Amino acid sequence: MAYSIKKVAVLGSGVMGSAIAAHLANAGVPSYLLDIVPKELTADEKAKGLSLKDPDVRNRIVRTGLENAKKAKPAAFYVPELAELITIGNFEDNFHWLSDADWIIEVVVERLDIKRELLKRVDEVRRAGSIVSSNTSGISIASMAEGLSDDFRKHFLGTHFFNPPRYMKLLEIIPSRETLPEVTNFMAEFGERVLGKGIVYCKDTPNFIANRIGVFGMMYAIYTMLNDNYTIEEVDQITGPATGKPKSATFRTGDLVGIDTLVHVAKNLYDAVPHDEMRDIFKVPPFLEALVQRKWLGDKTGQGFYKKVKGEGESTIYALDVKTMDYVPARKVSFPSLETAKQIDDVRERLRIVAKAKDRAGEFFWKTTSALLVYAANRIPEITETIVNIDNAMKWGFNWDLGPFEIWDALGVPETVERTERDGLRVPQSVKEMLASGKTSFYERKDGIKYFYDFSAKGGYKPIEVPRGIIFLDDAKSQKRIIKENAGASLIDIGDGVACLEFHTKMNAIGEDILTMISWSIEEVAKRYEGLVIANEAPNFSAGANLMLILQLAMEEEWEDLARAVDMFHSATMSIKYSEKPVVVAPAGVTVGGGCEITIHAPRVRAAAETYIGLVEVGVGVIPAGGGTKEMLIRSLKRAPQVDGADLFPFVREVFETIGMAKVATSALEARKLGYLRESDQVTLNRDRLIGDAKQTVLDMAAEGYKKPLSDTVIALGQPALSALELGLFMMREAGYISDYDMKIGKKLAYVLTGGDLSAPQRVSEQYILELEKEAFLSLCGERKTQERMQYMLKTGKPLRN
Repeated sequence: MAYSIKKVAVLGSGVMGSAIAAHLANAGVPSYLLDIVPKELTADEKAKGLSLKDPDVRNRIVRTGLENAKKAKPAAFYVPELAELITIGNFEDNFHWLSDADWIIEVVVERLDIKRELLKRVDEVRRAGSIVSSNTSGISIASMAEGLSDDFRKHFLGTHFFNPPRYMKLLEIIPSRETLPEVTNFMAEFGERVLGKGIVYCKDTPNFIANRIGVFGMMYAIYTMLNDNYTIEEVDQITGPATGKPKSATFRTGDLVGIDTLVHVAKNLYDAVPHDEMRDIFKVPPFLEALVQRKWLGDKTGQGFYKKVKGEGESTIYALDVKTMDYVPARKVSFPSLETAKQIDDVRERLRIVAKAKDRAGEFFWKTTSALLVYAANRIPEITETIVNIDNAMKWGFNWDLGPFEIWDALGVPETVERTERDGLRVPQSVKEMLASGKTSFYERKDGIKYFYDFSAKGGYKPIEVPRGIIFLDDAKSQKRIIKENAGASLIDIGDGVACLEFHTKMNAIGEDILTMISWSIEEVAKRYEGLVIANEAPNFSAGANLMLILQLAMEEEWEDLARAVDMFHSATMSIKYSEKPVVVAPAGVTVGGGCEITIHAPRVRAAAETYIGLVEVGVGVIPAGGGTKEMLIRSLKRAPQVDGADLFPFVREVFETIGMAKVATSALEARKLGYLRESDQVTLNRDRLIGDAKQTVLDMAAEGYKKPLSDTVIALGQPALSALELGLFMMREAGYISDYDMKIGKKLAYVLTGGDLSAPQRVSEQYILELEKEAFLSLCGERKTQERMQYMLKTGKPLRN
């Protein structure tokens, strides 16, 4: 049977249900969102004279769920208008809608009896062949489908999203023994291609993979804290970014997910895994029980492991003292090993340093990490067949930099096994057998292909399957397909006559190395390739120009060198725009300042959905000068009516506000609204597919007979428009919205956008505007307050209002 999903029904409008519906909308998939009918009127409904029969009352719960999704922070929707793809209803009046749904996903409370009762009703109204799934985080899939129709059981599985669904990559797929393989495969492909998820296949075991391993890790860290007299602040320092974990570390994560949820999952696991060798770790310690009894549940109740105390001026963060159950001001924690590790970019080297350290951070890290590695190895084949599924689950579901078996490789498997056994922990026999066979790592790479050790293969490695259409630059580089490289960038052959230019500086800050490689790559591609992709696999495409270098040149008054740098930037961006061969820029993550300028000059963009793009230069006291001001002006004017006498000023004012207010899009779809992306620019939800999709776009452009665009010209509106913009700045300053220096920067920006000293509108060249950009940029760099803004940004990462 061929499956397709054109309409989804989401049953349950709580935090997860409404957020899943929102992400379906992000992917362009319409859905029904249903929930229960209220049993009582609110005081407000009584005052309005409503009854339980009124439609507004009957849909109150589901409407509240959707409204909460609309207000969610971080945003659940790419853009607010996508909420129109969701139709709300209730379980009594609208349950028949399920017969129209291709996929029905249950997202109600985690109780087997309630889920079974609801799914029985679903079985009665669903269309034969439609797919049904549960978003349960740990209840047995088989037990939910027990006693239901044969067709239902064949089309039923678990689809466990992680919260928040828009941002968390992991989607656990849990088939039962009766689920048709084609249903499992289709849902995995739909989740990966359409919803942008990383798919992990799980067995139908308690809490599946990520929560089983992740909750063990959290509970083991908690017991180690209690037994070895660490504080909450110390544990979060040790289990944070310095050791490859997210900023939320252990206890901040607990506050985010809810302490009651952590306790509930731990208790369920304790009951559900009687044969687990580490079962006692899931016993809930008394202080956690006390937190739940006091309703100190984390962020949702305002206090948990931490609480924020508002005072005069800034708020103060307090941390829980688990011995006294009182809150005390959070203490700054510093360990020598962590301070050393923070200076190192390579996470594997950081882990080795901390694991070998003799300070309290090193001791805690080794004790908790070695236990987790052993626990993860013991879960194969209980919860899944491969180490890859466990590693991906922890990276995608808990935001770890490395999964357990990747951590083991980083620390050295033979050394780790020896030390672990010396400490008295029993290393799984499967790991010992691997070492005995002469294999010393869980992963290896040969001829550009990455392999994993397969415990079921009696000592053999298997290649990691890469879905068709996905390109990883590390694979291409290991196959010796680097065309040219320098300290800032590499040009890589990614096949089919397409090259990819990858940036690899810190935060992909743009300096001379990158600019040189851009210009060289454009020339090389024109001679020997079909086209060029500009992309990388770092979390962020580019944080902009090298601010430290700009500040140094400005403070040393090296104006010729600074002017030369601006000219290099102009040359690079213009070469992208007017390349003889198609160029596709594929941004993802933070794409600001110079990174945005490179993007907006591309003939075509293929952006990751989670692209945060904008021209933010005013925050450091300058204006965009890599062609960004010029290009945004051209784009804005092209949206104006192309007729004589058309009023162009609103379009100039629009780009003036976008740049002047340093607007940053919070998604690729919002970037279209702000003008950073065109309607013709495409969006990819799955970041892993971005480079492959961009490559295909290049090939499509080449097949269509790509011709470089004709040179643009600009209608500069001159003095009347400049006066109008300056009047607006004056009024904003008088109202207290901007400072005197903000006004000075704004005037420079207005001067460039209106064409400088022109008494009347006049058509000018791109180069004319570029020269104005450069002049404004250099003059602002010479200002003390701009240099103060740059220094503050470099020191704090935040803009200064001076």
